[in-house]
Amino acid sequence: MGARVADEPPHTSVLLDEVLEALQPAGGIAFSALDCTVGAAGHAFWLLERSTPDGRLVGLDADPNALELARRRLAPFGDRAHLLQRNFGELGELELEPVNAIVFDLGLSSMQLDSSARGFSFRNDEPLDMRFDPNDASRSTAAELLNTLSEAELERVIREYGEEPRARRVAREVVRRRPLHRTDDLVAAVTKALGPARGRIHPATRTFQALRIAVNDELAALEAGLDAAVRLLNTNGRVAVISFHSLEDRIVKWRMRGWADAGLVRVLTRKPLQATDAETSRNPRARSAKLRVAERLA
Repeated sequence: MGARVADEPPHTSVLLDEVLEALQPAGGIAFSALDCTVGAAGHAFWLLERSTPDGRLVGLDADPNALELARRRLAPFGDRAHLLQRNFGELGELELEPVNAIVFDLGLSSMQLDSSARGFSFRNDEPLDMRFDPNDASRSTAAELLNTLSEAELERVIREYGEEPRARRVAREVVRRRPLHRTDDLVAAVTKALGPARGRIHPATRTFQALRIAVNDELAALEAGLDAAVRLLNTNGRVAVISFHSLEDRIVKWRMRGWADAGLVRVLTRKPLQATDAETSRNPRARSAKLRVAERLA
């Protein structure tokens, strides 16, 4: 899809060119966009740049640190960018004007993995928090879930959200070692249950994914956010969703199919778009990314 554009450090946006071609930002047409996962503003920056001089964008993110990065990066666009600290699961509660383009870039950014200090990554020894908004007292932390859920419930969470086939072993070892407070505690439990790392995928990857999804109620938020998003699209407006694992992609696929069956949209991606070899060589995180796009009909 389309000509290559350069991204800016420090953040590398996944499937940037494909998103821009799908959403078609342009100046002089009162272009408006909604970035439901603004993060470090990689997609948002180029949506605004391509819609100069008068395109506008609203950006949402639950993570206050990400919003601060986005605010700095989008500062050159002045009041054309408006940022809100909200989870996209709350999109239906916001009073927003209809837009021409909506983008969801799901999952974690490399910034959150590398420097959040909230336990998203098993590479660093950090507190097991995993809340996107660390100030949200209504959500249990990962440590609280690990230390209070029954063994059966832990197994369900790890199996369903992490798609871990040996979830029972992990849950049993976690319960045996409780309380767990830091990422190293959880890595040690998973490694004891499943054995040491072999190959490209660390044995703790699926368990960490499962806990993050459970802590932030990500799948329910995605369903609510998608349903609100399609109602916010202008006629001929487009929504682009990047997912990184099968649970997310399945929800996106079936939501778009349901909209199409109801006559709301035309699905533009019969199969999800994936990163080119050139992109995955520059950014290995793009390897698992899948992009689906739909266009509002009426």
